[in-house]
Amino acid sequence: MPVYIDQLNQEIILPTTPKRIISLVPSQTELLFDLGLNEEVIGITKFCVHPQNWLQQKTKIGGTKNINIQKIKDLQPDLIIANKEENIKEQIEALQVFCPIWISDVNNLNDAITMIKSIGEIVNKKQEAISLANNIHNKFLQLSTYNKQYKTCYLIWREPYMTIGEDTFINNMLQYCGLINIYENKKRYPIITLKELVEKECELVLLSTEPYPFKQKHIDEIKVQLNNFKIKFLLVDGEMFSWYGSRLLKTADYFNELRKQLQEE
Repeated sequence: MPVYIDQLNQEIILPTTPKRIISLVPSQTELLFDLGLNEEVIGITKFCVHPQNWLQQKTKIGGTKNINIQKIKDLQPDLIIANKEENIKEQIEALQVFCPIWISDVNNLNDAITMIKSIGEIVNKKQEAISLANNIHNKFLQLSTYNKQYKTCYLIWREPYMTIGEDTFINNMLQYCGLINIYENKKRYPIITLKELVEKECELVLLSTEPYPFKQKHIDEIKVQLNNFKIKFLLVDGEMFSWYGSRLLKTADYFNELRKQLQEE
């Protein structure tokens, strides 16, 4: 009987190739689609917006952090795909009582590539996953080099303002984008003040479209609070910095365009 090891080093026993899969992570839902699965995926979260038609067609089992356990049980899945950070440990443990769960733990590009290959093997799409992973790897190898490395703050939330520390996937993406995280000495998702941006001589603030949906009005608001202190501000696509599935195929090109935009300003 096949035994698979997830990214938490837990054994997952699957007697046959899964035919009733539930994904609890948006970026991994999109990965399943891009690996060529469709009927096999029976349940997703309300945040699994790619592909868009799945959001209408598939059964929604709640959010990533408020899963409807009974609804999942009623769907009788033979595999659940989750993530250490995006899902709640206690809810995952409740699901493990009646279904095998493969849990990812992605903190950098190498983790993401390993995850893609591992899921491909589990769902009988090994060659497709290897091809996808290799294409992503090559895209990042071809990233442009950048002369200027801006001292950067990446905002994910407001009231209070929150950013990202060194031990996050987003921080690794900032590095590939040629940017220096001014909070790289912090862990996870620290709460910050705008005053700190001046104290740390921040040169660039990236405001992400997710999880908080930052808009231009928020940039204007921050500029006023900082008395128009000389900092560059950009709204960025949060999916390009935080989604670690097949969307990574588009990320390197996005980073190159972002850097061009910075050079032109």
